[in-house]
Amino acid sequence: MHDVIVIGGGPAGASAAVTAARAGLRTALVDKARFPRDKLCGGGFTGRSLSYFQQIFDAPRPDAPMLCRNEMAFYAFGQHLGTYQDCPPLYLAMRRSLDAELCARAIAAGAEDFTGRAMQSLTPDGAVTLVDGTLLKAPVVIGADGVNSPTARSLFGTAFNRHEIGFALEVECDTSPDTLPVRIDFGAADWGYGWAFPKQHGVTVGVGGLLRRNPDLKSLLERYLVATGLESHSTVKGQFLPFGHARKQPGKGRVLLAGDAAGLVDPITGEGIAYAMKSGQMAALAGIQSLAKGTPETALTQYRQDLRAITKAIGQARFLRQLMFRPIFRRVFINSFVRSTHLRHEYLRLLAGETEYSGLSRSISRRLPRYFWRTIANTR
Repeated sequence: MHDVIVIGGGPAGASAAVTAARAGLRTALVDKARFPRDKLCGGGFTGRSLSYFQQIFDAPRPDAPMLCRNEMAFYAFGQHLGTYQDCPPLYLAMRRSLDAELCARAIAAGAEDFTGRAMQSLTPDGAVTLVDGTLLKAPVVIGADGVNSPTARSLFGTAFNRHEIGFALEVECDTSPDTLPVRIDFGAADWGYGWAFPKQHGVTVGVGGLLRRNPDLKSLLERYLVATGLESHSTVKGQFLPFGHARKQPGKGRVLLAGDAAGLVDPITGEGIAYAMKSGQMAALAGIQSLAKGTPETALTQYRQDLRAITKAIGQARFLRQLMFRPIFRRVFINSFVRSTHLRHEYLRLLAGETEYSGLSRSISRRLPRYFWRTIANTR
């Protein structure tokens, strides 16, 4: 018998497992894969991600190889908005190495290793059966098993809302990353973006957007590679993205969902590592508190309350996404980004974890009428 079962060993699951194990709970960490394993992801590790990592794993930074960049190039709908050399640092990692380290840290903290064995079934009372027949039981279960979450499917019949889901394609390029800035292209996909992230041994290039608006994402990736001037002969990889559609119910009964399984992804940047780690920690803390009271059935209520700051930020980002991607507002967004040092600075501070979407929203709300009328005047 365990106190907590964590399903999924990525950033959300590892954060949950390390938090629970360090609190003295008997923690089982389950994942279908043996680490290291590949994971489609741009690999951007923002200042917010670093701050959460330090809080949760009690270390200054991951040991996994990372490239640090202060230079970022921004594009929107094919237009170069500018390249800036004084950006807050963005760390770029290969998820294969990063996730393996986080999982190892959780196991070293005392979580029992059940990686390499997928979950076969889950019951509402916390009984988890693995594919090899192993039966695990715990009063609290945390599902951190990604966008295609088997845990979410067992609870709700489906892992995600197909109308809201995003999809991304990604390739690795052998190009030397030495002189390349981080590149972000808003609108490289419809209601989405493109990215070119230099890593230690190459460049990760991808495009992602709402699936229902991008029926031929492969052509968009090919077009984006041409736009960046990069070539790739590696296999194209694809994955669903919970594109800012946070679950209203992040769990059911004694089962909590964290990270991508709960839809906790920034709907503008697609960044999910920071929210994954923080939600994993929150889920574990809710479990710890409920078990201490002898009421594990209250963990979900506590967790939902704790998540409000994240779900509120995602809601604010969804509103701002309307301003960025709706055709009527595109020119306003482009002009304001290019001309407003303040707006650009606020966005970079957001990436660094120095401010929240609430601050950016207030800044835009105060300035939006001015940006709008300037844009109209310039189009006459």
